[in-house]
Amino acid sequence: MTRHAFQKETIRIALDAILPTRFPTKDVRGTPKFRTILASIREVGIIEPLAVHPEPGSNGRRYILLDGHLRLEALKELGAPDAICLVATDDEGFTYNRQVNRISAVQEHKMIMQAIRKGVAPERIAQTLNVNVERIRERERLLDGVVPEAVELLKDRMVSRGVFAILRKMKPMRQIEAAEMMISASRLNVPYAKMILAASRPDALIETKKPRQLDATPEDIARMERQMEKLYQDYKSVEDTLGETLLVLVVAKGFVARLLRNPAIGGYLHRHHGDLAGELASVMEAVGAEAQTSARE
Repeated sequence: MTRHAFQKETIRIALDAILPTRFPTKDVRGTPKFRTILASIREVGIIEPLAVHPEPGSNGRRYILLDGHLRLEALKELGAPDAICLVATDDEGFTYNRQVNRISAVQEHKMIMQAIRKGVAPERIAQTLNVNVERIRERERLLDGVVPEAVELLKDRMVSRGVFAILRKMKPMRQIEAAEMMISASRLNVPYAKMILAASRPDALIETKKPRQLDATPEDIARMERQMEKLYQDYKSVEDTLGETLLVLVVAKGFVARLLRNPAIGGYLHRHHGDLAGELASVMEAVGAEAQTSARE
């Protein structure tokens, strides 16, 4: 029987009845991410509800916050009395994070294009996201010159936006090859894309002049191509066991997370082994992020 991760209906909960599981640092309100969230809520309201779980023994009077700490802080700053919430059926924060697909650069581009086609001015979008309007125009032009096949490969990936500017310097087939290599290596960033560009043959580029991002000899380029091919083969060799390995890590993460939520165990670790507690938190966060990525794939 399928078990639902959340109750079917959202509910409104008073902010003072929502208990955070962590507290933002003092300077978080000055970060670009927080200002973007604040501007978005101010302009259009909450788009993604907070995820909560009833506090044991409170009879529904208080709720533990599983996801949405920055949104909660933004709502408090705006003076909101309550928040729209999803009520989770489990108190494990990873259960919620596993359901979330963070928006990729390609998806963001499509959303902006859809809004513009519906008549929303770029200036209005920029105001909602608390960014300069030129950034919206850059995202509007994000996929110009990139072949649909490469876009399809990268549409659900968390790709650095600068990668697309580099792909535009390649011919269509090389764009597709570059996208496949970046996915195989799990390196969806500008430095890796520049390396692929530098290792490309002149006849695979839009410009006939060889790029000068890297001062590489023909031998260096040949060696990079061999290394990328070996990396691709290594990736394929471990792909079959990744799911099983990740499942073991997720189970272990859930067990450790429950141990750390025990006040006696968590308090002892933080008092006497703060470094160890920090390392455990980092490892669990890394496992959660990897599992979330694999769930999307």
